[in-house]
Amino acid sequence: MSMKTDKRKFIAPIVVTVLMVAYYVVYFGFLIVLLPGVWKYVLGLLPLALSGVMVKVCIERIQEIKKGEEDDLSQY
Repeated sequence: MSMKTDKRKFIAPIVVTVLMVAYYVVYFGFLIVLLPGVWKYVLGLLPLALSGVMVKVCIERIQEIKKGEEDDLSQY
């Protein structure tokens, strides 16, 4: 397996993570603008938490790909 092939496998998880985190950041921005008082921060914690989870899952997926576990479903 060449190094170029390995890099291609990282593209999808990274692109999906970047898009989802961008979506959550925009969503949080709208909450800050639209909601009054403390509600914007209370409801804004959810998108921020989801962003953190997305990044963690992406890191785990990249580690799995590096170990050669490209197809997790084949183990079940």
